[in-house]
Amino acid sequence: MAQVLAMKGSKKLLNAWAFYDWANSVYSLVIASAIFPIFYGALFRVAGIEKVTIFGGEIARAPLISYVTSLAFVFIAIVTPLVSGIADYLGNKRVFLKFFCYLGAVSCIGLYWFSLENIYFGLVCYFFGLVGFWVSFAINNSYLPDIAFPEQQDGISAKGFSLGYIGSVILLVFNLAMVMKPDVFGITNDGGEVAEIKAMKYSFISVGIWWILFSQYTFANLPKGYKREGERQHIILNGFKELKSVWHQLGENTKLKRYLGAFFVYSMAVQTIMLIATYFGEEEIAWGSDSERTTGLIISIMVIQLVAIIGATVTAWCSKAFGNIRTLIVINIIWAMLCVYAYFLQTPMDFYTAAGFVGIVMGGIQALSRSTYSKFLPETTDTTSFFSFYDVAEKIGIIIGTFLYGVVAQLTGSMRNSTIFLGLFFIIGIFLLTRVKNKD
Repeated sequence: MAQVLAMKGSKKLLNAWAFYDWANSVYSLVIASAIFPIFYGALFRVAGIEKVTIFGGEIARAPLISYVTSLAFVFIAIVTPLVSGIADYLGNKRVFLKFFCYLGAVSCIGLYWFSLENIYFGLVCYFFGLVGFWVSFAINNSYLPDIAFPEQQDGISAKGFSLGYIGSVILLVFNLAMVMKPDVFGITNDGGEVAEIKAMKYSFISVGIWWILFSQYTFANLPKGYKREGERQHIILNGFKELKSVWHQLGENTKLKRYLGAFFVYSMAVQTIMLIATYFGEEEIAWGSDSERTTGLIISIMVIQLVAIIGATVTAWCSKAFGNIRTLIVINIIWAMLCVYAYFLQTPMDFYTAAGFVGIVMGGIQALSRSTYSKFLPETTDTTSFFSFYDVAEKIGIIIGTFLYGVVAQLTGSMRNSTIFLGLFFIIGIFLLTRVKNKD
């Protein structure tokens, strides 16, 4: 009955869609940004090693996780159009949303058994956690023009990101309490395993349970999807054909094509910064002791998440007052300035200041980019394929951005030089945005 009553534009349907951000954002914060990077480094420190033998050779911990991450995004870029083609043709994208949600959540729970002895299993769980998060996120994004009218899309997109930030911070605070005071939760050293590491492993389980539990409200209210009319042929490869079709349609829609070009460039820098910020802070900032480093990085992550709530909301207001494109240009200008500022960071306070500004523009640019793309789409029920194109472009950008970042850091011997390099992408993005007709 809920499916019948939840009509497009209704408060119930909009809230159900936005609530998936509450459900899955705990992955991006707890797993990707906070607890897992600390846990991963702690495993090597406790073992007193920097390299592991895997696939017949020795590799250091940082390149290992970096390569697995890059490989995951290559897989995501391939799988997303496959899924979108099948989902659009069969009209059952909610089924795929559930599948990848559960794949990601179960993989998070599987990280409980991540160890240097079980390195292959652990990396597989890490790999499919990424896949589950990003593919389900792409499918959920594709629902936006289906559930909201153009005038509602900026606001509900910002609400989704805000809910995600709030929910993820709540769970992170609980998990950090376990990690910093494990004895309070009855977690003790057991069988040679440090209590803090055991608490981190429990946090992985909590992410999986949270993700599955809170996604049920979304699943109960989102429509099944729109079934493609016509004869069913080449269903498996249909997604790639749809990407080709979208590409051809872009040739007829100059405004959308120019916007996508700008998005590809600046998103490449945004996503790279989000992935490497913790590692930059760990290596380049003079924290003092190891405990001060861990605490400082966690505080920075919390600052980013909390300020991002304000950033997403303020950006939605600015888009109404000044237009989406003008607002995106200003946000990109701030990003470019932050890249220059990052080059000179030295003290923890410098890093906290940068984290505050990153939070403001991070929440704003993600929410507004998603809703702006939705607004520029032509009249079509083929929303999954268009958003698949959007997400594939974003993932290719991540692969290129992280690779170039690593190359610059390796060739110059400093991560600081890479921040200036990323700043150039924002400057190019600003120029490309000025070429988009501002009729949004």
